Amino acid sequence: MFKNIKIHRCVIAVLCGAFVAFGLYQVHSLSGVTEGGVLGLNLLLDHWFDLSPSITNFVVTALCYLLGLKLLGREFIIYSAFAIGSFSVSYRIFEQFDRLWPQLADYPLLAAVLGAVFVGVGTGICIRAGAAICGDDALAMCISHLTKMNVQWAYLITDAVVLGLSATYIPIGRLWYSIVTVVLSGQIIGFIQRIGTKKKEKES
Repeated sequence: MFKNIKIHRCVIAVLCGAFVAFGLYQVHSLSGVTEGGVLGLNLLLDHWFDLSPSITNFVVTALCYLLGLKLLGREFIIYSAFAIGSFSVSYRIFEQFDRLWPQLADYPLLAAVLGAVFVGVGTGICIRAGAAICGDDALAMCISHLTKMNVQWAYLITDAVVLGLSATYIPIGRLWYSIVTVVLSGQIIGFIQRIGTKKKEKES
């Protein structure tokens, strides 16, 4: 079961999980600019029920992976376990410290762009390593695999649902910035996935 597992992919998954957790805590949870999918759902549950994303991300993501186990494969699940564990542990650690940029709450557009970079780059690299940090990553990959649509558009489907729910606590003015960060992070993920693919297609 573990003979094909690559150590470097496990390391990448761990680093990406910590990277996204840092961005979610330092940017999104502070600025009132949310994300879509499970990351946004984490913030929603944190706001309404005071449940830490370090816990909700693990539970919701585990449920999503159970649904996609056959399609994603065991190796994907193993690598993702490192990413999920890293996210949860890292977020819990970050919660023990003050925010680095509290002034971001006054600059929602900057927060939207910066948050998108953290989520887009961290998630995109993690997916290229064969893992996913959150359940919506796995869900988007399943949708992309089944429908053959680009992964960034699959993300938008799941993101739209959570953004709609987020309107229950985020003012409409701030929600527009959330749409910006969702679209931008999705495009960053798609861009990272496309890196090197055109070259491979030409070589083949």
